[in-house]
Parts: sequence; structure tokens; C-alpha cells
Amino acid sequence: MPGYFETAAGGGAAVALDEVEISILRSLAVQLLELIGPADADGAEPADPFAELFAEGPTEPPQDPALARLFPDAYEEKADSSEFRRYTENDLRTRKRGDALAVVRSLDALTAGGDGGAVLTLDAEQARRWLGTLNDLRLTMGTRLEITEDEDNELYRLPDSDPRKPLVMAYLWLGALQESLVETLMP
Repeated sequence: MPGYFETAAGGGAAVALDEVEISILRSLAVQLLELIGPADADGAEPADPFAELFAEGPTEPPQDPALARLFPDAYEEKADSSEFRRYTENDLRTRKRGDALAVVRSLDALTAGGDGGAVLTLDAEQARRWLGTLNDLRLTMGTRLEITEDEDNELYRLPDSDPRKPLVMAYLWLGALQESLVETLMP
């Protein structure tokens, strides 16, 4: 089980993580939360959820390339994409924020074993939230690294002196985690 998700009782997934892996995952999820932004200007959830249903979101794509990757245009036509974004981006941000927060909370709830590691066990819903966050982290990191599909093979050959190497290693590790979680959850 070390480093890869495996099937857990009840249809969930489990993975053994050491202290360093827990710390890295938590830090990345917190950074994702910071990138996505708070629930509202004060960082609190809206007082009136019904009014929130009718709140309009932004009509322009985010300026930050990583956020633009997380919240892409839905249509080629700018007017159509703006209209779609206005009614969907707030909900998408809320879901992504909730998923990342669920990852942080599940990591915070781990009880360390004698070696400083722990086994993270997720039910089906938690696993879905983890998949979303792992995907969002990889999209964000890939954008920051300017990775395209054609460049993936180059990632394995970066010299240790390359300042991108730690981020690339984290990107590749998250990809392996994500792939093992997908495989674990497939029937």
C-alpha cells in the first residue's frame, strides 16, 4: 500500500502516507485554497444560501493562467462563454474549495503511527473529493510549469540542478496518486 491507493472496505480507498507526504499534500491543498480564494470577501460562507443561488459570477476569465486553467471558457464564442461563466463559476469555485478543504481536513484527522506515517482511508464520497483536488493540483502545477502533453517525457530527464525539479517531482507523484485512486475506484 505505500504510496499508492488500494481498495478499502466498503468501496473506498486507502493509502499509507509518511509524515513528509502528509505535509506536502496538506501544503499543496492549502495553497490551492488560497489560489481559488475565499468563499466571499470576508472568507465566510454566505448568510443567505437562497440569495446565493441568484448571485451572478464573473463574466471574464481569470487573469492568472492557473486559475484560467481551473475555470476555462466553456465555449469558443466569447459572449456565450461569458454568459455561461456568469452562472456557473461561483458554484464551481465553491465545489473546488469544498473539495480542497475536505482533503485538508482528512489529512488533519490522521493519527500518526509509530513511524510517523498513517493510513488514510476514504469512503467513496471522500475519494471523489480527493480525485477532484488531485486533478486541480496537477492542472495548477502543470500550468505553472508550462507543461504540454508533448513535454511530459522531458520531465523525467531534468537535471537535479534545475529549480523546477522539486515541483516536477511533486507533479509526477500527484499523477501517480491520482492514477492509483482512479484505478482503485474502477469496478
